[in-house]
Amino acid sequence: MSRYTGPSWKISRRLGYSISETGKELKKRPYAPGQHGQRRSKLSDYGTQLQEKQKVRFTYGISEKQFRKTFNEADKMKGKHGENFLRLLESRLDNVVYRLGFARTRSQARQLVNHGHFLVDGKKVDIPSYRLVPGQKISFREASKNLKVVQESLEAQYASVEYVSLDKDTMTGTFVRYPERNEFLTEVNEQLIVEFYNR
Repeated sequence: MSRYTGPSWKISRRLGYSISETGKELKKRPYAPGQHGQRRSKLSDYGTQLQEKQKVRFTYGISEKQFRKTFNEADKMKGKHGENFLRLLESRLDNVVYRLGFARTRSQARQLVNHGHFLVDGKKVDIPSYRLVPGQKISFREASKNLKVVQESLEAQYASVEYVSLDKDTMTGTFVRYPERNEFLTEVNEQLIVEFYNR
């Protein structure tokens, strides 16, 4: 299955979870879309696990194939499988660009990376799934520093996280460290994702 590019608000309402992490999607109509959206039946164990997986997959905007590949990589690491998995997703270049406030959404961040606007440690990287390690610096190419969309995003930044730091004078961000589990996606139960794939 390829990456979903349809309406994100519809997905958020269906899952009962804000995939943009702003909560805007659920303010007006906090129920599933469609004629029978307000008459949902209780989910089975499988349905609950699937829903949790879909929350994370749509939040990061990646395909099922890439999602599963990252999950399998996390299995080979020391520590808790579910937490390692989420940390790998959180250290993707497109996500860190979003966390730094250079883009309003992860899809916008992915597009900026795809178009080659960023340098990682001085080298051009245009792969959204590029995985950062602590200490790496993200900066703009000289020609991209005054992009209007980036200036607007920085002005509208609603929250910052402690595991990235931004120098607004030089427009340079740093991936300081891997995040602690309580610092991101606190509404997600990653154990259900592990159970889903280990059925």
